[in-house]
Amino acid sequence: MQTTRNFVRCRLAPRFLLAYLCLCTPVLAQQEQVALRGGKLLTVSHGTIDDGVVVMENGRITAVGSVNLVHVAKNARVIDVKGMTVYPGLIDSETALGLTEISAEPMTNDLIESSEEIMPHMHVYDAFHAESELIPVTRLNGITNAIVAPANRDTLPGQDSFVQLAGRSAEEMLLVRDVALPLNFSGEQRRDERGESRKFPSTRMGLAAQLRQTFLDAQDYAQRWTDYEKRKADYEKAKSEAPAKADDKNQGKDKKQPPSPPKHDLKLEALLPYLEGKKLVVLAAEEANDLETAVGLTREFNLKFVLNHISHAQSVLDYVASLKVPVIVGPIYEDPKPDERYDAVYSLPAQLNKRGVKIAFASYDAHNSRNLPYQAGFATAFGLPHEEALKAVTLNAAEIWGVADRLGSLDVGKTANIVVANGDPLDVKTDVKQVFIEGKEIPMTSRQTRLRDQYSEQ
Repeated sequence: MQTTRNFVRCRLAPRFLLAYLCLCTPVLAQQEQVALRGGKLLTVSHGTIDDGVVVMENGRITAVGSVNLVHVAKNARVIDVKGMTVYPGLIDSETALGLTEISAEPMTNDLIESSEEIMPHMHVYDAFHAESELIPVTRLNGITNAIVAPANRDTLPGQDSFVQLAGRSAEEMLLVRDVALPLNFSGEQRRDERGESRKFPSTRMGLAAQLRQTFLDAQDYAQRWTDYEKRKADYEKAKSEAPAKADDKNQGKDKKQPPSPPKHDLKLEALLPYLEGKKLVVLAAEEANDLETAVGLTREFNLKFVLNHISHAQSVLDYVASLKVPVIVGPIYEDPKPDERYDAVYSLPAQLNKRGVKIAFASYDAHNSRNLPYQAGFATAFGLPHEEALKAVTLNAAEIWGVADRLGSLDVGKTANIVVANGDPLDVKTDVKQVFIEGKEIPMTSRQTRLRDQYSEQ
């Protein structure tokens, strides 16, 4: 039997809503076809479709188009979303989700390893806490995927992970475990020598020298392993070609020993995919002088990179555009420096877009990652076209992180991460009604909604 539900007509009180969904909504079977019909579709990749339909099956989008053109199976479960806006799940390009819970309680924070500046062999996935209460809060506002990164107090603090914000375990939620390596180059990484050990750099030239030596050591490490593999191959070849000797005693005397491999170094080994250009470096520098020095380092070692945190680099935006790399924008609400215009940070996304730079937004947070769409919306007030702002939290982000074949737009074949809301996704007044992740309806509850309902009854 065809089941229809209209989000617009639902007038149930919040405390009864969850019970209603449990009673009236069948469990979404893996094979069941579900159609969202009658809404305004923001496809991102191919425009807007009024009175459209999105069909999901087996966790994938199987059809997208006008109601009059898309066939829906007779046994499909149809959800009436007339008057609603339907769009792909949003992607936050840097968060601390799963690494922190209560900021004031150290035992719940796994943000940074402060014993060393250079820790590329650390992995976010080793610390990611899939049961964090902050994850439901975030996805209630339409964010379905995120980059999880260590805090930026170290120059090479460990490798980022790309996660999906639903799953039975961290194993299911970690879509790309080591997706990128942050390289942070700003005042945040300069240790205060009055309060800490002097082994950490306290100047820009110290940071640059330390990073340069680390990359040189990694290159040397790679060369030692290459040389070892060559010697090993030569040894195996010589061994196979040597004539058998009848005299066991003489054979033992003349036998050549195989080469010994170098000692494994996890720190240097972790850098090799980045030095080989196989993985992405996220280069963070806020001001122009830091930016130019850091970019010089990446060019010196042929690193593949995107830019991050360039909030106060307006004086070199033409230089940024000439690099032809994407930029992760934020935090957009940051105050301007004394010598900057009042709107310098607010208008940065628009200025980059005008120069042809691909941008993506990031919240750089865990507790307020839910505000990601409002950051993009705020940028539209300072010149960023709405279409580009939406792309910056969907398709652009998916392309930057190498998952555009699965995420970022309403296209056939992509993962059915879909949001249904009652208005513009970038408008603070918009209310998200339902989130689907891999085609499954996500409970629209969090610790905050449960507390609200609990105390509203009193």
